[in-house]
Amino acid sequence: MNLPNKLTASRLVMAPIFFICFFLPVWFGSQLKDLSVALVIVIFALNELSDLFDGKIARKRGLVTDLGKVMDPFADTFSRLTYFVCLMSASVMPVAPFMIILWRELAILFVRMLMMGKGKAVPANIWGKSKAVLYAVCGVLGIVLYALQSWFSGADWLGTCSVVMNVLFYLAAVASVASFLTYIRFIIKDGSLKSMTR
Repeated sequence: MNLPNKLTASRLVMAPIFFICFFLPVWFGSQLKDLSVALVIVIFALNELSDLFDGKIARKRGLVTDLGKVMDPFADTFSRLTYFVCLMSASVMPVAPFMIILWRELAILFVRMLMMGKGKAVPANIWGKSKAVLYAVCGVLGIVLYALQSWFSGADWLGTCSVVMNVLFYLAAVASVASFLTYIRFIIKDGSLKSMTR
């Protein structure tokens, strides 16, 4: 396994560690809250840096592989859904956009499997890129808000931050649905699945 794929695989390992660290105060007492927040921030930063560098290294050194093409988007989804579950449990993320995003990610996974069976790749689109950016922004700002709520509990301005954060989460959900519908439109127009036995 080359370096970019090792970086990608590291995200699959860090996501469960992030989850465990996030819930340390719930499982072992509030005295671990500060430690939990610090670990969550560090692991989140490492995870996002690995996401930033794996693709750059792969393209720069000519190390793009079939495994990397499949594992990278899976690792992204695996990590971000983990973040969103944690943020939802802390009431940073509303339930509705989380469920929309979860359904979308499961649906697109199914669609990609169908298209791979036909030897077709699902192309990127502007909504998919917007979705990816909004997921990343929501992840970063959601973690920041979670930390601020821990450090400045009861501050009046946190309410305004929460409202802004909710709007961003709903925008991410809208972009996720729009990108999925764009994929479906492409598949229908392409006609690759018409020959599939039913």
